[in-house]
Amino acid sequence: MARLLHNLLLLSVWLALKLRLLGYWSFVYGYCALCTATALLRLWWNILLRPSSTFQWSVRETPPSCLSDTSLGTHCYVRIKESGLRFHYVAAGERGKPLMLFLHGFPEFWFSWRHQLREFKSEFRVVAVDMRGYGESDLPPSTEWYRLDYLVTDVKDIVEYLGYNRCFLVGHDWGGIIAWLCAIHYPEMVAKLVVLNSPHPCVFTDYALRHPSQMLKSSYFFFFQLPRFPELMLSINDFKALKSLFTSRSTGIGRKGRWLTTEELEAYLYALSQPGALTASLNYFRNVFSFLPLSQSEVRSPVLLLWGERDAFLEQDMSEACRLYIRNHFRLNIISGASHWLQQDQPDIVNTLIWTFLKEGEGRKNYRN
Repeated sequence: MARLLHNLLLLSVWLALKLRLLGYWSFVYGYCALCTATALLRLWWNILLRPSSTFQWSVRETPPSCLSDTSLGTHCYVRIKESGLRFHYVAAGERGKPLMLFLHGFPEFWFSWRHQLREFKSEFRVVAVDMRGYGESDLPPSTEWYRLDYLVTDVKDIVEYLGYNRCFLVGHDWGGIIAWLCAIHYPEMVAKLVVLNSPHPCVFTDYALRHPSQMLKSSYFFFFQLPRFPELMLSINDFKALKSLFTSRSTGIGRKGRWLTTEELEAYLYALSQPGALTASLNYFRNVFSFLPLSQSEVRSPVLLLWGERDAFLEQDMSEACRLYIRNHFRLNIISGASHWLQQDQPDIVNTLIWTFLKEGEGRKNYRN
């Protein structure tokens, strides 16, 4: 009798887990279908209003001059032996100085750190990487190439290739997610961690599942699961959606700070219009539900978290919750009026806060190799 009850209990638990999993994926794909229907309505509306220009877009063949600005640093390339991928990065500052490594988000590339490259090259070896699938780095076509463990290993391999075993790691958006995971999995590698508008992965997962408002703000995660259609929607009308992402009043750069110049916007369109570039960047999202297992989620490095007050994609409440996962010094700064792209629209404030954080506690000299 006891064995029968035991087996019934196990069966009940197994069924509950299966139903929970079924419910989760039903929600994911149901929400994806809703986002698709909304996008189709927008596409239909565009066709009605501007039928001749809806499906027009062009590959930018000539890079704007701002991408070759020598004050930002030197363009370099590295091929990682283990993955076989070639990475592009821009580096400035003297070799041998402490390494400050910058990881960009979606849909950006190394250029999003232009203000920080100029600012910190006086005392650091500053390196802004094109992450795999972006810019001049290799663009693997398969979704499987964008697993989180691969992205984290890329950072470790690049640090080692540059001749360092420790770095000051700075990440924004998707780059922030990778930076958090690097600090968790390779704590000895991260001297100090600076994250901009990207919550700890555990905070984001827990918060999004419990707050419908954040789930709505993250609806693009579900829409991007579709093959090909998101690429179409982002590129129609000569990349109108991407332009709006950076320039609109609700999501764009510079409501209170700096605006993107026409040339800077063209730099983004140049990078994203290259063959395969949009698909590669969207593959980050298409692999997001294959979570990287965390045997432990605590961060032992000192952490600075900077948060744009008017981020259109992330709830501000998540920023404070990150404190639960930090086992070292933690500083949180909410920047008034800053957007999701805060290192670009409020670079002076961001740079000042990073300098203050870097000078706290142990001196920079202790992190030389």
